[in-house]
This record gives sequence, structure tokens and C-alpha cells, in this order.
Amino acid sequence: METGPETGADSREAKPGRSGWFGWRDRFPRVARGTTLATTVLAALFVFVALLVPNRLDWITPQSFLRLPVEGILLTGLLLALPPRPRRIAAVVVGAFLGLFTVVKLLDMGFRQTLARPFDLVFDWILFDDAADFVRESYGRWGEILAIVAVVALFIGVLVLSTLAVVRLTKVAARHRAVAARTTLVLGTVWIVCFTTGVQVAGVTFATKGNIQFVANRVQQVRDGLVDAKVFEKQAAVDAFAGTPKDQLLTGLRGKDVLFTFIESYGRVAIDDPAMAPYLDATLKEGTSKLATAGFQARSGWLRSPVAGAGSWLAHSTFLSGLWVKNQQRYRSLTTGDRATLTSYFQKTGAWRTVGIVPGVRKTWPEGSYFGLDHIYDSTHLGYQGPYFSWTPVPDQFSLEAFERLEHGKEDRDPIMAEIILASSHNPWSPIARMIDWDELGDGSVFEQIKKQGTDPKEVWQSAERVRTEYRKAVEYSLHSLTEWLERYGDDDTVLVFLGDHQPVPTVTKGSSNRDVPITIVARDPKVLDRISDWGWTQGLKPADDAPVWQMDKFRDRFMTAYSK
Repeated sequence: METGPETGADSREAKPGRSGWFGWRDRFPRVARGTTLATTVLAALFVFVALLVPNRLDWITPQSFLRLPVEGILLTGLLLALPPRPRRIAAVVVGAFLGLFTVVKLLDMGFRQTLARPFDLVFDWILFDDAADFVRESYGRWGEILAIVAVVALFIGVLVLSTLAVVRLTKVAARHRAVAARTTLVLGTVWIVCFTTGVQVAGVTFATKGNIQFVANRVQQVRDGLVDAKVFEKQAAVDAFAGTPKDQLLTGLRGKDVLFTFIESYGRVAIDDPAMAPYLDATLKEGTSKLATAGFQARSGWLRSPVAGAGSWLAHSTFLSGLWVKNQQRYRSLTTGDRATLTSYFQKTGAWRTVGIVPGVRKTWPEGSYFGLDHIYDSTHLGYQGPYFSWTPVPDQFSLEAFERLEHGKEDRDPIMAEIILASSHNPWSPIARMIDWDELGDGSVFEQIKKQGTDPKEVWQSAERVRTEYRKAVEYSLHSLTEWLERYGDDDTVLVFLGDHQPVPTVTKGSSNRDVPITIVARDPKVLDRISDWGWTQGLKPADDAPVWQMDKFRDRFMTAYSK
């Protein structure tokens, strides 16, 4: 019988371990048999789940496991065909690969929950450092340590368990090679028939090759990533305004204070979601009305951000550079190159003092000089002595008041172009600052009591509905801060451009793939808005559902064209 020598060899290989530690298998044979059976079942269950679990949390349903993966059949056949020694080596390699494969799926789940996209094997490794910073600033140093330990333990655990599971199943299959071979042949036949005929179980295709497609897509993603640098370099070299004389740039805004203000995570969901829409609609209508009373008019539209959930710096650089900055490699290439940005064109004219109000920056930011800012005020230079609100170092109202005190409110100054980042609507949206009398802001110490009265992020994040509610409140606070500042300090020479940088995390968007963010231009001088009358934007602070949607990288050149005529 041709399977005899194979079975015998595997049996001899297995004998040394049969007695177990201290011979417990010989002393407790029933327990040993039960343990062996349970271990084999658990190993099979682990491999089965690893092969069939989707890489998105919202796709994990009972139906997703009612499938037959061709990869398991092919790997079983391959391992059975190998001689004993190569088989043992191959089992370890296959187990490790399955473990890494599972880790990538887990990373996809995490990235889809925060960034609404899968993990990028080429560009996303650097984001782990940012994630650790976010956890530390939101939940403290011990929260960061526990998170890192948990992630490392999960990574090692998946690799070890996957390898042990495949090795275990390989030994069992080799010990019963004839049965395993027949079973593999039958399952292979069933898979071919079901795949050919398109058999479905509970609405799901039964015969799947999803893992092969998953790996193929990742290989293509890596290939695209490796050539992306050259593609981006060619795009960055094309600039319609590079040769324009400085006295012809932005002539329609000369003498104006131009403020480009980003509201963190202010996405379309805040305006469109049925639960949030009534509140945001009231906030925007109130802002439109109060600003109109103060003599201001507004036009609003939509931009499509390159990111969602996080990655604000990629959205900011896309908006300012006129290039689609979708990953960290492009960001680094941009900020180490000579591509002019919207802000650096203001600086180039010599007609504006250019400043940055960036309360979210709390450590060295070498890229800041690239954006053409004469002076940058980070979180440590705004005069704030109050508490952090989770990730947010400085409440928006205080940031805007600091801008007034440090720059805008000075007498006998040059016109200002400012890039202002409002960070109070940053994840995790708990606790949230609230509006107080502007004259009571002081050094920010007044916010200590406000923080104590706020919510606990650990409690908020136990409920998706509470997360959405707190997100909505945070956006309302940012909008109130900005419109009240403009009403209080704006004048005939103030031009405010404010927009969201990206949509919030999928917990808030309910998994929507939409990446639209609102954008608004506000001015008291009618000539400013007359120059964009052909854009088709909506009057007021709220863009209509059918208002134009532009890719965010298109804004720079359209803005430059409108105001450089």
C-alpha cells in the first residue's frame, strides 16, 4: 500500500511527543485524546476563520463564513504532495504567511474604522507613530503603553497561533493521508462545480477565491506605490502660475485680510445626516443671519477630500498645493520640493504678512516653512494656560482670540494672510469646550471648570450614537467660534475662506464612502464674491445638496484664476 511508508514515517516522528510533559498523556489517556481532538478542532477553526473573515468589520456576518475557500483546498493538496521534511518546512512557511495575511486583514479593519480605507503596505507604517501620539494625548501615557502592548501581543499571537495551527493540521492530514487526499479531491470537485454554476448560500457565493484576489490586489497596490513617486513628481512640475509676475498675482484681494480656516472633521455628514441636519441647519442659518446683519455675505460649495477619518495634513496640503496629496510619501515629496502653494503665492507678492495659527502642532514642524508662512503660532505660543480637551490642545474660541491679539488686532499693520486650524472638532470629541464671553477668555484657565463638566471619552465611545452626538456638538462649537469671531472683529477688508478638511471616522459616517466637505467664502466687500459668481455656489453658509463638488486639489488654481485677473 503506497501510503504505508508515509504513515509510518509520520508516526515515528510523532512518538517522542506522545507521552507529553512528565508523561501525562500515558497517565491520563482520555484527557490526552480529548485534548488532541480539541486542539485539532481549534486549529481547523482558526485556519477556517483566517481564510474567510472579511477585512471590514461591517462585512463580518454569519453568511460570510458559509463559503468554501479554494486557497485551503490548494494548500492542503500542496502540503500532502510534499515529502515529510519539505512538508514540515512548508507548513511553517504557510502558517506564518497565513498569520501575516490575517494581520493585514486586521489592519484593514482598523484603518477602515478610522480612515475609511484599507491599510497601505507601502505608505502607512509611519502612521503608527501618529496613532500612538493620539492615544497618549487622548487617554494618557498609560493608555498609550497598554495600547502598544495589546497591538504587539495581538501581532505575535496571531503569527504564533497561525503557524501552530497549520503545523498541527498538516501533521494530522499526513497521519491520515489517504483520507485527507480523498477529502481534498472531493472538496476541490465541489468547489469547481459550485464556482462554475455560481451556487449561493444565504445570498453569498459559496465557492470563493477571495483570498487570491485579496493578495493580488495588495501586490498591485505595492507596485503602484513604488512608482507613485515618479508620477507625483511629474504632476508637481506643472504649475500654471509659476511664471506669473508677482504684481499680477491675487490682485483682486490686495489690501484684504484673507483667512484660510480649516475646521477639523467638518464633513458632509454633519449637514446631511438626518439626526444631525436639524441642529447644523439651525447653526448655519443663525450664522448666515447674524453675519448678514453685520454686512457679510457668503457663498458655499463642496470639495472632495483625498482622505477621510484622519490625515488632516494631507488634506491641508492638497488644498494649498493644488496637488492630490493622498499619502505620506507625496506629502514628504511636496514639502521637500519647490512647488508653490496658495499661501506661498500670497507671500511671493510681498503684499501680505503670512501667518499660521496651528494649535494642533505641539512639537517641531519643519515642514511649516515650506508653506510660505512668515510666522507660525503653535500650541505653545498662543498664550493658552488652560487644559487640553482630549487631543485638542487649545479650544477654538481661544485660538481665534489669540489670533486677534497677536496679529489681526494690531494697529498700523500690513494686510494679513492667515492659515488657521480649528482643532476642537478633532476625534474623540469628548470633552468639548463651550462658548463663553470673549472678554472672559483671559489665559484660558477658565476652561478648567468647563472640562470638568464635560463628558468622558471612554464612556462616550461605548455608544456610536453618543459619538455622533458629541461630534455634532463639537462641529457646532467650531462654527459658533468662527462666526462669532467674524461678527465681532471682521471688517470691510476681511475675507474668510473656511472648510472642512475631511469627513469624520466611519463610526460617525456609518461607513459612508463619501468624502465631501463644505467650503464657504465670506466677505463684506461685494466685489470679492462677484469674482466667483460663475462658480455656481450657494448663498449663505450652507451649501445646497446640488451645489458643485470639486476635487480639493482643483481649488487652488480656480481661486488664483478668480482673484488674479
